[in-house]
Amino acid sequence: MNIVNVETSKKKIMLQKPLWSLYIHIPFCTTRCTYCAFNTYTDKHLLIDEYVQAVCAEVELLSHLDQPIHTIYLGGGTPSLLKPSQLEQIISHVLINFTYNSILEITQEINPRDASEAYLHALRKNVSRLSLGMQSVNPSELQMFSRDHDHPHVVQAVKFARLAGFDNINLDLIYGNPGQTLAMWRDSVQAALDLDPDHLSMYALSLENGTELKRRVTYGELPMPDPDLAADMYELASEMMAAAGFVQYEISNWAKPGKFCQHNIQYWKNLPYLGIGAGAHGYANQVRTVNVMRPELYIERLKNLPSNPLPFPQTPATMTAEPIDRQTDMFETIFTGLRLLDEGLSLKAFEQRYGEKLEVRFADEIKRLTRMGLLWQAGDALKLTKSARLISNRVFQEFAVEEEA
Repeated sequence: MNIVNVETSKKKIMLQKPLWSLYIHIPFCTTRCTYCAFNTYTDKHLLIDEYVQAVCAEVELLSHLDQPIHTIYLGGGTPSLLKPSQLEQIISHVLINFTYNSILEITQEINPRDASEAYLHALRKNVSRLSLGMQSVNPSELQMFSRDHDHPHVVQAVKFARLAGFDNINLDLIYGNPGQTLAMWRDSVQAALDLDPDHLSMYALSLENGTELKRRVTYGELPMPDPDLAADMYELASEMMAAAGFVQYEISNWAKPGKFCQHNIQYWKNLPYLGIGAGAHGYANQVRTVNVMRPELYIERLKNLPSNPLPFPQTPATMTAEPIDRQTDMFETIFTGLRLLDEGLSLKAFEQRYGEKLEVRFADEIKRLTRMGLLWQAGDALKLTKSARLISNRVFQEFAVEEEA
């Protein structure tokens, strides 16, 4: 059965209620990328079968959610290490236990090296959107990142994905890398565009504590990235993407019209999502949850359920559950909403959510940032100006002052 065709569901589709999202974390990897600070493991593949069962158990525990979902995102880690049958088991379990929108976006991250023709054809029965970790076209950068693929793997993956019927493909790229030149970055962006993707995510490299790349830069084995050069790379990418007909709908995301990632937008609008899996984060009912990190502990907790159910959205896998007060929620809605460059932060939606006008509550901040050329208003929306995109954190901090008062 093709479970992307949600019209075959036995569950009633409810469109009148707010839409939610699910993030499902798959923490297994073959190799660990040198820049990666996510919750991933290269030596626990034998746990995959039990882990899939535990994910399904956590899905069931959260299934009394009354609102329908409209996106499912399988991230990692490397979700493509799971067999198509295991992925189908998880997705079908979600669709049996949750109500959902008639247009359901199901995204899976995939390692280009895993994208065989047979695998992608099997995947297409359950997944509607792919996100491929291209990262760079340059062999030396891929080696520096400890990526286990090369660019021909990406080319082949996109070809096989199109043959399998995927019409929504994202490519990830990283810029601001140690030793990267503007010409190298231009080559990577152009190589990505040559593959005619539907969506591109381009992220400035962040040297995270505990990563191999941070260690190598700290000890002088690699040069420190140049932030001014990274800014030039961002501007170049923006120009190239605009010339290719892509819309920059978020600070780090570009898409063809009609191909915006709805799961990403859920985050940027500060709307609720459930985090499922080891180390997964969630935000629901004004509570931010984080699950236990180690897959073994996650599996154990989902096998040994407490006699009394925990308050939603907590499950036995929950490590922390932090209530989010109104002030914090308001600030987060502002800074995530302003990241939506094309749509902006809706003044009407803000008032409906909080019962007060953004332009009144933060009148001084908005006037000051507008005079500085960092904010502008277009109809109902408050937006970052082009010059504010590279210093967006400065804009966001202006609203954080109100939160702390």
